[in-house]
Amino acid sequence: MRTLGGRYQLVNRIGLGGMSEVWRGHDRVLDRPVAVKIMAPAVEGTLGQVGVDLVRTEARSAARLAHPNVAAVHDFGTSPSAERDVPYIVMELVDGQTLSAHLAAGRLDWRITVRICAEVAAALAAAHAQQVVHRDIKPANIMLTPAGAKVLDFGIAAAVGSPDPDPDGPVMGTPAYIAPERFDGLPATPAADMFALGTLLYHCLSGTLPWSARSHTEMVMAQRFEDPLPLPHIDGLPPEVLDLCSRCLSREPSERPTALVAALLLAEAVDARVYVPLVDLGMETERPSVISPWDAQAAAEATTPAPVHPEPMAQPAGGSGERVGRHRRS
Repeated sequence: MRTLGGRYQLVNRIGLGGMSEVWRGHDRVLDRPVAVKIMAPAVEGTLGQVGVDLVRTEARSAARLAHPNVAAVHDFGTSPSAERDVPYIVMELVDGQTLSAHLAAGRLDWRITVRICAEVAAALAAAHAQQVVHRDIKPANIMLTPAGAKVLDFGIAAAVGSPDPDPDGPVMGTPAYIAPERFDGLPATPAADMFALGTLLYHCLSGTLPWSARSHTEMVMAQRFEDPLPLPHIDGLPPEVLDLCSRCLSREPSERPTALVAALLLAEAVDARVYVPLVDLGMETERPSVISPWDAQAAAEATTPAPVHPEPMAQPAGGSGERVGRHRRS
């Protein structure tokens, strides 16, 4: 059984992508199950230091987010191979099925859809508050678990406003979910993630994508010059959800709502609870400008065993009020 970093045993492969594999692993130090993402053998010898840097950037992007709807990152490392070190990320092992697996059976009930998208929007709000743009929100990167939706794979995440490393190369992401402005060479912004969220919401509600196309090229052209197909009538779907979906799919980035607004609106539509960054709500608590000397001294005291005080006995009825204590034996 292969072991990485002298600590993480790879048990069995549970996922395979274009550039990486995900393995169910076991952390021998903390004795817990983990997920280990490692570069696929077909590409591990072709990217060199660039590959290590990409994986390290992914690990750092996700590790900055402590949120219930984001799969947690535990560790990053490299493992020696025949030619060069291979990078890997150790993550929370998320049990469940991807949203794409559920959509394979058809569209979802609108209440389930709205709850899932509220949680995804909350995860994006946390990412955007940390100046991170995911850039690859799609059903395959959303895991549905008993505890709610989990956003996975920050493999092509970028800092807000950062340009693509290769401006003349292909746009990173999945074509059906890429915002139109990205094909014009504009840098990644939170609005691009919101376009993907709108596409996700539409896809779950209808079972189809917002634009009909037979190729990636047709899809890109339709996104840039055509309005999305009307959603079919769905009994009970609140009109504010329809409006939000439409605004997310706007070709103009400035017309799309923020992830924070989307999370709160969608959660309210199904009476769900989401966790959003308080700093974005302007709810930072005012702190006293002066700390009392006693508080400062008490907070700085070294940790010591608490003294054992005498335990007071009950006062006899009609007594003088004097309490008689008894000491514990040491």
